[in-house]
Amino acid sequence: MSPEQQAELKAAVQAPPAAAGIDLADWNWKVVREFVQRRFGIALSRSSCLNYLHRLDFVLKRPKKRLVKANAERRAAFVREYALLRAAAQASGAKLLFADEAHFYADVDLRGKWVLRGEPAVVDSTSPRWGEKASYYSAVCLETGEVEVMELEGNSSAATSVTFLQQLRAHHPEPLIVIWDNGPAHGGAPLRAYLTTPDLRLRLVRLPAYSPDFNPDEHVWGWVRAEVTANTCFGTTARVREKVGAFFRGLADRIDEVKRRCQTILQTKADSYTAAVHAILQPATHVDPTLALVYRESRNCRRPKMASDEFARASSGSGVFRDHQVDLRSLGGDLLFYSPTQGADPQ
Repeated sequence: MSPEQQAELKAAVQAPPAAAGIDLADWNWKVVREFVQRRFGIALSRSSCLNYLHRLDFVLKRPKKRLVKANAERRAAFVREYALLRAAAQASGAKLLFADEAHFYADVDLRGKWVLRGEPAVVDSTSPRWGEKASYYSAVCLETGEVEVMELEGNSSAATSVTFLQQLRAHHPEPLIVIWDNGPAHGGAPLRAYLTTPDLRLRLVRLPAYSPDFNPDEHVWGWVRAEVTANTCFGTTARVREKVGAFFRGLADRIDEVKRRCQTILQTKADSYTAAVHAILQPATHVDPTLALVYRESRNCRRPKMASDEFARASSGSGVFRDHQVDLRSLGGDLLFYSPTQGADPQ
């Protein structure tokens, strides 16, 4: 093909085939051949089609989802809130945990596999029923590298979420801030009732919708799938639990790796506010106006409320930064600690 024809092919492959009038889902060598035949009247072999793709700098990759329903403004606002929340947790001695749930099936979790050239990539399966799976809650603390895990019988619900929060509360004596997504198991009457527990010292925070990339606990699940379940048929739930449980028990000796592997884009973006947040923590009577603006902007976003009035009194506003003589409420600092009855409160 001429350079002009190659340039046209390159432009076409960067859009879905339908944009070129070919009613197929995705590009492969056969679609390239059809496009070139229709557009230029040239018949190409399989190897020629693949050679042209490589020559035009295309590579084959497994894509990730781009969640188009995610609200960019709310995600940006949450980054600012998280930067402040992280500083508040450090100043008040609270522990910040990211939580989530996941299932691991007894059948094969197919992943990329190295095989000899010309050999098929095949993994044996005993075809266990779909219900053969092990389910878990987990929560990870990026500051300490701790990972808390709870086996789950059946499906997650508000009641099982309460059980997990009770486990967290029992195992960690300090005030807790638990950040999780908007899943249906993270709301409901059992959670609302639990959050009224006196002196609970536990706060729930919802991630912005369609933002799994903000949750470090997703990296824990990916880690399990890479090291334990990839290309392996366990056959039974008991066998899955045996292997996955051993992995989680071993994380106690891999704290530094947990801290490194579980960092997300949320932490990277929040780090850009470090200097501004640090200014608030200084024993000064005034605050950088840029940070004040961050607070005011954050107040425009719908957000969760505090899980314990006692924790609010001990940790909110000037309470968190009492030693630093800064009243956060004057800057809209109530976004940091609030009570559990509005916003993203369990519904």
